[in-house]
Amino acid sequence: MDPRKTAPFDLGRGDEVCLLLHGFTGSPWDVRPLGEALAARGLRVVAPRLPGHGTTPQALLHVTWRDWQAAAERALHEVGGRRGVFVAGLSMGALLALGLAARHPEAVRALTLIAPAVRFRGPRMFLVRQLARTPVLEWTHPWVAKTGTDISDPEALAEAPVLPAFPVARLRDLCTLQTLAIRDAAHVRCPTLVAVAEQDHVVDPDGGRWLARRLTAAPSVRVLSLRQGFHIIPRDTAGPLLAAEVGDFLTQPQHASYWETPSPAAGA
Repeated sequence: MDPRKTAPFDLGRGDEVCLLLHGFTGSPWDVRPLGEALAARGLRVVAPRLPGHGTTPQALLHVTWRDWQAAAERALHEVGGRRGVFVAGLSMGALLALGLAARHPEAVRALTLIAPAVRFRGPRMFLVRQLARTPVLEWTHPWVAKTGTDISDPEALAEAPVLPAFPVARLRDLCTLQTLAIRDAAHVRCPTLVAVAEQDHVVDPDGGRWLARRLTAAPSVRVLSLRQGFHIIPRDTAGPLLAAEVGDFLTQPQHASYWETPSPAAGA
């Protein structure tokens, strides 16, 4: 993987800060278009590279969910200020973002969960999740090969840095973060936007809607349903729409009850 592509970034010089967290086996490259759009709207946007990510498959052998959580905590502490921080995350990054909001309600002003990896899509991933709870899968298939990433736009797909494999043991860590996010959901106390892609091949968009309904202490929860694009929403065809919606949400947080908004293309 090209380290220049997968490098962390710090964009913009605004007084208000958004911490942006990427997903499992991904890198800050996946969320950079969203970061650039938010920086253009006057925010400072910081996207760390989570431990073990964005370099080699072997780097993931030596980390666990605790390292990812600690990195997210460290980043929140480093960028935090008196006014608090906006936090957004993609996929596994959404689970980490939710945990930050639950543990630090005084520090997180608003939360954006993009394609939250709370529930895998398809029977194969359901089986993998069950097997990941035991050492059986790790013994029989210690590595999972990757040949691509879930992006529908051909140009973005061709440019995507893809980790060619990852240790199957890390799926156990991802499952742990899923469990923690479900437990922590009721403790989130800030306005929250949940964005799901209906054509996501990695996580079930219904899982995102289900998670949104568990955010019972949040003053407002909105679900944005995107009909175009796949899992890596910020890099896909619905990326500009996502950026506009997240920008509006973070700069003018809404305070209302749960509702769902389809994308403008929903009726097409």
